[in-house]
Amino acid sequence: MTERECDQLLVERVRAGDKQAFDLLVAKYQRRLMRLLSRIVHDPAEAEDVVQESFIKAYRALRHFRGDSAFYTWLYRIGINTAKNFLATQGRRAPTSSDGEHDPADGFNDGEHLRDINTPESMLASKQIAQTVNAAMDALPVDLRTAIALREIEGLSYEEISDIMACPIGTVRSRIFRAREVIAEKLKPLLDKPVDKRW
Repeated sequence: MTERECDQLLVERVRAGDKQAFDLLVAKYQRRLMRLLSRIVHDPAEAEDVVQESFIKAYRALRHFRGDSAFYTWLYRIGINTAKNFLATQGRRAPTSSDGEHDPADGFNDGEHLRDINTPESMLASKQIAQTVNAAMDALPVDLRTAIALREIEGLSYEEISDIMACPIGTVRSRIFRAREVIAEKLKPLLDKPVDKRW
């Protein structure tokens, strides 16, 4: 049974009145949704509230879920819209890297792949690169940041991202391309320096 079929089965159980089936969906997607939405709402407590509200909205709207797309793409769309609405009601735009008190390197899980060898210099360079990537992502407009996070962090296809963001694939490709350009521009000064001169 595929993941999508398994999710669809759980959705059918929820519709039949099995509330524990929805608990299984929450357990399965809570961390992933939190990781995505914390890119939009940087305050951890607020992001948790937005995730919880997203699941409540999903539960209430489950009877409208047709299964045309995978459950998680539908859930991610609800989550992203809930996060955007939250920021709008707070009278804020999406925060930039100077907001919040999180370590930008925390969200970058691929730092291991950047290391050639585990010397102190290469480890410091990897941390600087991770911080730069996260700061650049945090400073992106919400639509660009969401698209690049769904692609590079969640590993979703362009089609899935198009579904989640409710926009054409061409728009998704454009957003990801622009996000990558901005990130590459921020990384250029770091990558142009020899490792021992980066600190």
